[in-house]
Amino acid sequence: MTIISTKDLDIYLERTTPREHGPLFYIGGTGGDLRNRPNQLDSPLTEFFEVISYDQRGLGQTSKPSGNYSMQQYADDAANILDELNIEKIPVMGISFGGMVAQELVKRHPDRVSKLVLACTSSGGEGGSSYPLHELESLDAEKKTEASIKINDLRMTEEWIEKNHSLWNTIKEETKKRQTHRADPKNLMKQLLARKEHNTFSSLSNIDIPVFLMGGKYDGIAPMSNMEAIHKEIKNSKLNFYEGGHLFLIQDKQAFKDLTHWLIS
Repeated sequence: MTIISTKDLDIYLERTTPREHGPLFYIGGTGGDLRNRPNQLDSPLTEFFEVISYDQRGLGQTSKPSGNYSMQQYADDAANILDELNIEKIPVMGISFGGMVAQELVKRHPDRVSKLVLACTSSGGEGGSSYPLHELESLDAEKKTEASIKINDLRMTEEWIEKNHSLWNTIKEETKKRQTHRADPKNLMKQLLARKEHNTFSSLSNIDIPVFLMGGKYDGIAPMSNMEAIHKEIKNSKLNFYEGGHLFLIQDKQAFKDLTHWLIS
């Protein structure tokens, strides 16, 4: 656990034990706070890689600058971390919003990324945008939780809830427990508005490193069509879909197996 002081802000960062296959730079999703456990630092990836991850600007224990935030700033924050860690090039995994940041990172700093994993994310533009999460911020806490769960996994329809009422309540309670540390609404909205403007579609064809695209079959945030659009643009990409929604990485055990195999091959 450490604070990385870059030229722009102080960034809270954690890294797991060094492993045989070296470091992996993991960029997390919307509202991410490393104090909420379990997270990527507890994932099966840590058995093979030294996972390096951080709280993004405005979130968790990282600085919360005034003013609006941009996707370009988020990408530069990631590059600045690598500078401070004296890492010239590294495999990068971006999940959801982190996948958008990773796209912007490889666009702005292409020499810093050796391999790229983009999970349940979107390119924006002609490739399609992810679900407009900023629109949920006007809901009260309970309705926001319910809406988020339904969007995360499109199988959870009103009909499904009617038939699985007890399980639905359990899922809601587990979701709340994972959100012990909630983002400040004002700073979360800054992230969501930057996310709204995300568009890397026209630059995807310039990516010339190996890319693994991973998505959930029932994801309402980053639908399959968005992942397929990215796949068509990136010449050296592989695309797999898994049994699950936006949280397919913990819903389908095959996902982490495929991910680890691809990264070390």
